[in-house]
Amino acid sequence: MAEIQAAAQPRSTKPRAKKHAFRLDMTPMVDLAFLLLTFFMLTTTFSKPNVMQLTMPDGKGDPMAVGAKNAMTLLLDKNGQVHYFLGLNDPADKPALHTTNFAADGLRQVLLEQRRSHPGLMVLIKTTPEASYRDMVDALDEMTITGQEKYAVVDTAPADIALLHR
Repeated sequence: MAEIQAAAQPRSTKPRAKKHAFRLDMTPMVDLAFLLLTFFMLTTTFSKPNVMQLTMPDGKGDPMAVGAKNAMTLLLDKNGQVHYFLGLNDPADKPALHTTNFAADGLRQVLLEQRRSHPGLMVLIKTTPEASYRDMVDALDEMTITGQEKYAVVDTAPADIALLHR
């Protein structure tokens, strides 16, 4: 706490006023500051991480049949490239392969255009061995941004890899 101490008197014949030294003990205030700091750190809520909800099938039941006219296949490749074609990779049809990227005028525009022209479109997302995890996350983000209701992450068939290398 604060205390006042009388200063020693110098030896002189003149009468002088007493000088008092003032000393403030800061210990209680520091204790209070640390208690408040601890209280607010423990009671605050930290920001919740943003997590995208992904519903995975349980593996039971029959696989869903997708018609070629209602399908669009995305092949995620190296360097952020996205190859896509309409329909399924049927060797008899020989689909036309197009290439884009994850820019706002790339995959997003393709998805929006296809969604307008094919209302019941099912997007099949496939990755090549050279694709990165970020590419998959970006593709799933584009599905959410464009409001694509039907999409699936499926295994890449050898025919899909052959289509990329022709």
